Amino acid sequence: MESTGTAVYCDDEEYAKQLKEFNETKAGVKGVVDSGAIKIPKIFIHPPEYRPKSTSTDSGPRVPLIDLENGKRMEIVNEVREAASTWGFFQMINHGVPLATMDKLLDNVRQFHQQPQEVKEEWYSDDNTRKVRLYSNSFFTEWRAAHWKDTLILLEAQQVEKQQLPQLCREDIIEYTKCVMRFKERVSELLSEALGLSGECLAKTECMDSVTLACHYYPACPEPELTWGIASHTDLNSLTVLLQDDVGGLQVLYQDKWVDVPTTPGALIIILGDLMQLITNDKLKSVQHRVAVTRTNPRVSVAALFFPSVPNMVKPYGPIKQLVSEKNPPLYRGTNVQEYVAFQRSKAPYASSSLPHFKLQ
Repeated sequence: MESTGTAVYCDDEEYAKQLKEFNETKAGVKGVVDSGAIKIPKIFIHPPEYRPKSTSTDSGPRVPLIDLENGKRMEIVNEVREAASTWGFFQMINHGVPLATMDKLLDNVRQFHQQPQEVKEEWYSDDNTRKVRLYSNSFFTEWRAAHWKDTLILLEAQQVEKQQLPQLCREDIIEYTKCVMRFKERVSELLSEALGLSGECLAKTECMDSVTLACHYYPACPEPELTWGIASHTDLNSLTVLLQDDVGGLQVLYQDKWVDVPTTPGALIIILGDLMQLITNDKLKSVQHRVAVTRTNPRVSVAALFFPSVPNMVKPYGPIKQLVSEKNPPLYRGTNVQEYVAFQRSKAPYASSSLPHFKLQ
């Protein structure tokens, strides 16, 4: 056991014991809050060097905002190229996904998470092969600080049957999944053209054919200075489309400085993942991001994480042939998603991207 000031966090053995007890309650982080806790459990306390600190001020860099109805096609492609190659992270407005669909999904995800424990309990599971489940945290390695969030997750959401979904939000999940799948095709075309390739090029790689929906709920936290909603990480997949409410807390790393992401009404956030950086041979960038929690307001977001289809999870992915040449040789060896994910999970929390491990020497 170690301590800094009054904040005490767990060694590995104690963490494993407390996390097991926490998961067995099937109440999640929301259950901790509902119990009236004024201190967060020790499993959620992060080491001092990794705790939240201040971010950039309003005068700092601004996350790119791309209006899909403002300008000619080539102007939009140029904006996408600049944002994707420097930030790896940008917001889009006038994207075609109805605002009412987005708002209704956020509202009903919030209502789902705020239901009494006995109502949600049937969805709670630590079986990560279950198509639809509610969970809070998984074991990490070495430093095992848990995240202050609960998640309703839907694997291969585009194929989930209606009756498999919670009744409270099933219609909204189905409608939003259809919309975000169509929007992904539009983003894929823009990214392809930004790379100087034909619009269908990224689609042909089959790296974004399936979507996992992660419906996150970050309860208000009595000690937000000690924990994270999600600690710093890069996404392992190719592309993430993030829908968030107006609470804030999302931060992105840009030029070695953390930048607060504004809550822009009607916007969808595009986050490029490690697989995208690999197949584009570093032309487009994966990016570290994280979520801070607040003392007063719960936060809701829905992440649409695009992966290859299940059969293609073992398909080797390497740099796209059109992007490599004698002058621009491939920077990465081929790897499949299962291998990449397994290697990333073997690393300690707070570690940076696993991409360097797959670089050619």
